[in-house]
Amino acid sequence: MAASDGGVFTFGPGATFHGSTGDVRLAEPVVGMATDAATGGYRLVAADGGVFTFDAPFYGSAVTAGLPQSAVGVAADPATGGYWVVDDTGFVYNFNAPFLGSTAGIRLNQPVIGIAVDLPPSGA
Repeated sequence: MAASDGGVFTFGPGATFHGSTGDVRLAEPVVGMATDAATGGYRLVAADGGVFTFDAPFYGSAVTAGLPQSAVGVAADPATGGYWVVDDTGFVYNFNAPFLGSTAGIRLNQPVIGIAVDLPPSGA
């Protein structure tokens, strides 16, 4: 679990703390967190698109990609180890992950609030 200041809290058997931004002054609050299946680490994303990695590879951030809106989430790609960052308009920034589409350019009735990965069932 992550707090808006980037503090990370681990619960349950096997949960490992890899670090946090709880002691760092962030420009914007943390709005999402995603684990890295290969390393067991995780990534945090801030509202300005900044990505903070803890025992997970860093492939870039939406800050350097010119994020025009507020980032609202991050999701990990288990196939490549990369990740996607989504903003509140539904624009998806891909980092070492394939671009699979977005709602950029579509007029939405409400802002996007998150992103998730749809994985096939185990054994499929």
